[in-house]
Amino acid sequence: MDPFFDDRPPQLIALERSGHTAVVEGNLLYVWGGYMSVDDNEVFLPNHELWVYDLEQGDWQKFHMTGEVPPSMSGSCGCYLNGNMYIFGGCHDNGQYDQLYRVNLTDGKYNWTHIRHHSGCPPSSRDKLSCWVHKGRQSSWTQAKTRGQSPAPRAAHASVMLGNRGYICGGRVKEMRLSDIHCLDLDSWMWSEIVPVSTVPAGRSWHSLTAVSDSTMFLFGGLSVDGKPLSDGWLFDVETKTWREVEHPFKDKPRLWHSACAGKDSDIIVFGGSCDYILLVDTDEGVDDVPDFLVYSRQGHCNDALVFQMAPHPLFRICKDYIAKNVSSCEALRQQLPLLPTKLRAVVDRRTLFYRPSKEVSHTHTQLL
Repeated sequence: MDPFFDDRPPQLIALERSGHTAVVEGNLLYVWGGYMSVDDNEVFLPNHELWVYDLEQGDWQKFHMTGEVPPSMSGSCGCYLNGNMYIFGGCHDNGQYDQLYRVNLTDGKYNWTHIRHHSGCPPSSRDKLSCWVHKGRQSSWTQAKTRGQSPAPRAAHASVMLGNRGYICGGRVKEMRLSDIHCLDLDSWMWSEIVPVSTVPAGRSWHSLTAVSDSTMFLFGGLSVDGKPLSDGWLFDVETKTWREVEHPFKDKPRLWHSACAGKDSDIIVFGGSCDYILLVDTDEGVDDVPDFLVYSRQGHCNDALVFQMAPHPLFRICKDYIAKNVSSCEALRQQLPLLPTKLRAVVDRRTLFYRPSKEVSHTHTQLL
């Protein structure tokens, strides 16, 4: 079928959501869980659905998951390790959770396994947390004794792994939303606070932090101290201890409680999250006495993917994208395309599907970028 005049059925697109788990493996973005708004109610997304987005071709697929399926949740932390996605904790209909699950993303079966600990002390039930992968393995159920000045307990912070160090930034501490940075050396288990020597971003929670290089991290979005969603992006260099605000094309797309994953060629893929003002639910209790999931509601959830280009793309990708984007409107390109080697033609055809004309989509109201 000619990719320039593709007459396939309308595209399937993942449902809008916040508080989901997402990982990237190769050219595929895997999305599980979270919650969305249905008739002014916040509901958890089905736990047996795995949504997979092809970053090269621009298509979504939905797969049915089997095995020891975890409950429908939001706020779980997730990571990718040796072909598997792991999730821990989260919030479900009965409160917070403290169980660990694993699913193989490479065998096409998407069968969940509930990992039960046999020794040590597991973490307590919690949500809006984070985790790190160190030395190609997952930590066992052993409570690590850290040294140094540990950060204050907090919710909805962001974290990232650079080398052998884990970093956390910001989050909500009681009534405050911070932008502080703390580092944990995972070889010595020593905490230290990094004090920037530059202008710092505004305090926030529900933002994302993603590795760009061995010494640089990218911060995006979040909820401000006055309860507004943010769309600013910042780079932090751990060696020079400096923040730098970066320009990007998504200033009109604020996000909070979204996912952010590192992709190929130093791209960062932000998916989903909430985009509008947060309305505080009327309650006689103080904010600190009510879980964040109950306090912050009626959010405008999203299902678009924002791709941040953090470094110049390789020449091959630049050429491939140029051809794919312009071939449908350029007669000269269409005539020369058959002259490409078979394998290269297949690569270009696949990328061309990403730029095909938009069609009506199923399940959602928002067109994926």
